[in-house]
Amino acid sequence: MAAAAECDVVMAATEPELLDDEEAKREAETFKEQGNAYYAKKDYNEAYNYYTKAIDMCPKNASYYGNRAATLMMLGRFREALGDAQQSVRLDDSFVRFKNANAVMEYEKIAETDFEKRDFRKVVFCMDRALEFAPACHRFKILKAECLAMLGRYPEAQSVASDILRMDSTNADALYVRGLCLYYEDCIEKAVQFFVQALRMAPDHEKACIACRNAKALKAKKEDGNKAFKEGNYKLAYELYTEALGIDPNNIKTNAKLYCNRGTVNSKLRKLDDAIEDCTNAVKLDDTYIKAYLRRAQCYMDTEQYEEAVRDYEKVYQTEKTKEHKQLLKNAQLELKKSKRKDYYKILGVDKNASEDEIKKAYRKRALMHHPDRHSGASAEVQKEEEKKFKEVGEAFTILSDPKKKTRYDSGQDLDEEGMNMGGELAGAAWGEFDSRRMLEFFPKMLQRESLFGPNLIPGPNSNRHGVKQMQSSVAGSQCAVSSEEASTLAREGLEVQKSMAPWLMPIIPALWEAEASRSLEIRSSRPA
Repeated sequence: MAAAAECDVVMAATEPELLDDEEAKREAETFKEQGNAYYAKKDYNEAYNYYTKAIDMCPKNASYYGNRAATLMMLGRFREALGDAQQSVRLDDSFVRFKNANAVMEYEKIAETDFEKRDFRKVVFCMDRALEFAPACHRFKILKAECLAMLGRYPEAQSVASDILRMDSTNADALYVRGLCLYYEDCIEKAVQFFVQALRMAPDHEKACIACRNAKALKAKKEDGNKAFKEGNYKLAYELYTEALGIDPNNIKTNAKLYCNRGTVNSKLRKLDDAIEDCTNAVKLDDTYIKAYLRRAQCYMDTEQYEEAVRDYEKVYQTEKTKEHKQLLKNAQLELKKSKRKDYYKILGVDKNASEDEIKKAYRKRALMHHPDRHSGASAEVQKEEEKKFKEVGEAFTILSDPKKKTRYDSGQDLDEEGMNMGGELAGAAWGEFDSRRMLEFFPKMLQRESLFGPNLIPGPNSNRHGVKQMQSSVAGSQCAVSSEEASTLAREGLEVQKSMAPWLMPIIPALWEAEASRSLEIRSSRPA
């Protein structure tokens, strides 16, 4: 009896507890409901565990595989999700609602390829589509945020990373993205702090390591360049800024500042074209960078490219309507206006700071150079051109030799306002009244007597003090055989010539006299003895 009882005990211990199909289905449904509850709470790990238990209880139910596939997608485990989705379809041909797992994997594959091609906009597009099916996938969110940072959409990128950090403050990828946004916004010190924190969480985080190294190098080079510039070592500053520009081409804002800084160095070195190019590169990277526009505008002013300068100053003033910017624009507009007038300094070949004597000497030289009688043997076209230049020389001298007119001209005021614009009309009228041939016909008469060469017989600015008697006396008192009647005739002819000349021709009379004298001497010396 005891043996039988013992045997019964052993038999009870080894006999398995088998559930019938109905009971298994009921328990599987319980696990499924629990899984659904956790899925609704977004606790995807627990949901996965209960769906797995449901599958273990009833492995032929397509819906259990479908639910677990959805959970795996939320967890970013897409290959496993695809396997469950395919199994659900095999069990039930009509069960196709999880075919999107394959689409998600395809989006991920495309995104990885486009990221290598630096097509960040397309990556963002793919991740948005993938996140429609897997909205809780951190990996997709991180990739999207990183690409947004690359595109300069920093607020959006920071928002995505911050959402992840609120749920998981130790997420190294999210810390890296936060640092990347700060780094690209030129907040390098703060960026380094996030990169360091990311590396604490994940020492092997390759992207955080590279970004941290670049940030530190960029900061050091920029500071060294600034120091060299302040010390006046512009060549070294140029080299340091150039090296800094080669560290990270993706850092748009910092590189824009580096280009502008290098442009400032080039302007100090008087390499104005290079400075303009650097500032242009700066505004291409950051079209809101006011300092680069101001620097380029000044370089345009220095190279007399006034239209371009006005355009840049207008851009600045539209952005920041300050008194200083308004004045800069006004100055550029004035210089543009002045540049469209005749450049009298250029006509005379003198600097804008030329003295009165320098202007007078230049005038004599240019007037003699373009005098019509010096080109009497040239073609009609050349004569016309030289006459035009001769008039412009007279016009330029009329303005620049008069302090009031010169001041108005230099300040950009309209010379027409008070009848001050000689504009070629006065010069043309004066030339029309002045018979140059009559004057030059008079010179040979004076040169017939070598002893008549002397300052008293050269009409000039002050010769109006000499009357006929004084000039007659000068001629008669010379060492030549001329009668008093001849002397009187020569004197009268000299004064008539003088009166017919415009005031602005007076300074070149000595030069014309000398030229005519030289020509006469050449003629006499060429005659046979």
